[in-house]
Amino acid sequence: MTEKKAVVLVSGGLDSATVLAIALARGYQCYSLSFDYGQRHRAELDAAERLSRASNATEHRVIHFDMSVIGGSALTDMDIDVPEQPSEGIPITYVPARNTVFLSFALGYAEVVMADAIFIGVNAVDYSGYPDCRPQYLSAYQAMADTATKAGVEGRGPKIYAPLLHMTKAEIIQQGDHLGVDYAQTVSCYQANESGQACRKCDSCRLREQGFSLAGRADPTRYY
Repeated sequence: MTEKKAVVLVSGGLDSATVLAIALARGYQCYSLSFDYGQRHRAELDAAERLSRASNATEHRVIHFDMSVIGGSALTDMDIDVPEQPSEGIPITYVPARNTVFLSFALGYAEVVMADAIFIGVNAVDYSGYPDCRPQYLSAYQAMADTATKAGVEGRGPKIYAPLLHMTKAEIIQQGDHLGVDYAQTVSCYQANESGQACRKCDSCRLREQGFSLAGRADPTRYY
């Protein structure tokens, strides 16, 4: 019997750690994929490595490229401050085309290792309003993937799964607890320091802290 394979996008944050646990629980042999894309800090990459190693992922790869050369986001342009107050509309922490680029690397990797699935931790409920975290985006990308790859044309292309898409942050944490995710090892903060300590002020920190509170669970996040 051939074991199912999945490429799992692992950023090192709360959501991607939960998605990795879900993919493993569904019986997939997991190929963990992270990105050093010119973001503000590397603490999340260290967390991704820890999570991948602890979960016994078959492989963990980091792809290096630099989205800071185009900027346009507080996460890739050091001249743009990370907002510390809630804002209206799509926030400046949105990185133009980031999920499209990430999924494209995952799609190529999945074709090479002959993976059945790609798992991504996007969420359309408790999220920052990013356009590439919505169901219609994932449907459109799946249609493109089925059209643009050899595996897709041959009818064996990977399916894209976003198991957290319609879950609240509290529900995600509860699911992760059930699967044994160690959230103390994750880094969600947009401006964490080199040790992975969080600011407690950015949008990502607020959503994370609120999620733990609503889940009735102690927040293991380390703050500076």
